[in-house]
Amino acid sequence: MPSSYLEGSYLKLATSGVQQLTPYQPGKPVEELERELGISGSIKLASNENPLGPSSLAVDAIKNLSSVINYYPDGGGFDLSNKLADKHDVDISGITLGNGSNDILELVTRAFLTPEHSAVFSEYSFAVYPIVVQAVGAKANIAKAFPEDHATMPLGHDPEALLSQIDDSTRIIFIANPNNPTGTWLTPSVLEGLFDHIAKDIIIVLDLAYTEYMAEDIKPPIKQWLEKFPNLVVTQTFSKVYALAGLRIGYSISSAEIADVLNRVRQPFNTNMLAQAAALASLDDNEHVVKSVQMNDKGKEFLQKAFTEMGLLHLPTMGNFISINVKQDGLALYQKLLKKGVIVRPVANYAMPEYLRITIGTQEQNERFIETLKQCL
Repeated sequence: MPSSYLEGSYLKLATSGVQQLTPYQPGKPVEELERELGISGSIKLASNENPLGPSSLAVDAIKNLSSVINYYPDGGGFDLSNKLADKHDVDISGITLGNGSNDILELVTRAFLTPEHSAVFSEYSFAVYPIVVQAVGAKANIAKAFPEDHATMPLGHDPEALLSQIDDSTRIIFIANPNNPTGTWLTPSVLEGLFDHIAKDIIIVLDLAYTEYMAEDIKPPIKQWLEKFPNLVVTQTFSKVYALAGLRIGYSISSAEIADVLNRVRQPFNTNMLAQAAALASLDDNEHVVKSVQMNDKGKEFLQKAFTEMGLLHLPTMGNFISINVKQDGLALYQKLLKKGVIVRPVANYAMPEYLRITIGTQEQNERFIETLKQCL
């Protein structure tokens, strides 16, 4: 058969789910923007990264390992898993490490979904949910969120709508709390009430990537829920408040039985030596976490006040980002901001074409963004 036979046809050889996929689009890197436009001094408020950077303990831990990176990492990540088990007061058998919490989302999907099954999640949820579901050929049952004019949680998850999308084929329900890109959340009592109505043969994936930024009185009681709901998988990450996004390290907490299933599909050495060491050290630096949260709270207050004065609707948020309705084509405004060296995140891919999502930065970054936004509007 001539070698040219398949030219232009390799996509047709892929599974039907993959053929229809649109790849995830990350926030634009500063280096890429400055290379394209020939500018300098840009700021990035697009990917919900911690502007403080990582803990000094994490940096030192990485440096201390520089001479032994010729060896493979601990495939099971015992030291980090043990530390996380202590932190959450759970058994180590329920800890699964991932290449970011995104990796855990893929593991759960690959382990429990087939083309005969469905997953449920809310509209305006994290873009990775539909990607991982579609990649395995499963069906996505998307629940309507609260409307934009909702009194307390505009565009937030509607528990009743989520339950209404569950059918006989449903194997997984994804719930992000706080949710990305809206920043909205459900209180512990509402979440627990929702879990009570989900059958035990449906895996509940509770995505808590931003939980450290939440007010203390609405943080979920993870240990209590894991004991009550054997079908619960809690995912968390070191990419946000711990500022290790470039190292890709996250984890899940679940029953030992579910963790065993996830480890059957987890790739060998899916978390590297430097990431494990940095995450382990970061857990010892609570001062860095407190400082990060305090900076975020101050920045959030500043930005929310500015948006109110500008007459821009901003969604309530418990994350390190804020989504705003700019009352015009969000992608076009995003492009204007880029030309002035300010990178934010358009969210038209979330069916929110008039919104921009802004990472809460340092005070200097926040002030520059507001001034630039006023110019572009």
